[in-house]
Amino acid sequence: MTTTEKIANAKKRIDELERLIKYWNDSEHDGAKIVNFSMNIENKVA
Repeated sequence: MTTTEKIANAKKRIDELERLIKYWNDSEHDGAKIVNFSMNIENKVA
């Protein structure tokens, strides 16, 4: 995996975490906290 790919993957994780934090801090959502993120699972062999 190249450095560019590592940075892109890290940015995706950061974006997901920021969306979760924003969602959890949103006072309008007092009900059940259900988040549906699309997951992209890649099989990689080291």
